[in-house]
Amino acid sequence: MDWPAAEPIETARLTLEPLRAEHAGEMVEVLSAPAMYEFMGGRPPSLERLQARYTRQATGRSPDGREGWLNWIARDRETGIAVGTVQATLTNGDGGPMAEIAWVIGAAHQRRGYATEAAAAMVEWLRAKRIDTLTAHIHPGHKASMLVAGHLGLTVTDVAKDGETRWEGPLAQSDP
Repeated sequence: MDWPAAEPIETARLTLEPLRAEHAGEMVEVLSAPAMYEFMGGRPPSLERLQARYTRQATGRSPDGREGWLNWIARDRETGIAVGTVQATLTNGDGGPMAEIAWVIGAAHQRRGYATEAAAAMVEWLRAKRIDTLTAHIHPGHKASMLVAGHLGLTVTDVAKDGETRWEGPLAQSDP
């Protein structure tokens, strides 16, 4: 499959930069607060682990080519500081291309609307690439992420996977 490659995206307050392995140095600090892992599990990554992950993800596709990997670093346009990430994993569904999306905003940058703004910009970009279905998996206690999903037009389902609830919807107009 010839998956689209991540491109720079600008919003009113953010720049989404396509992920590169070099981003690991600044992102290890953004992702360092243990409280961030309350809902998603795990622990803050080491620089080495994050560099290895970003090197894999920056290729833009799974080793077998069945998935397209789109990853961006969200950066405050005014300060240039990295505040988090957004990502979409592309697959071919029964009805055409679909994306499982996710967002992570560093603890020091939360409660400013960055997750909604970054995710909405990514959704607009996906719409332009003719991706027609979205899903996200959200921990049932993570109210902030549920609000973001709702702003994106996703609705909760009764499907659970690894302790997270599936949200889904057609790629409809988002509400940043």
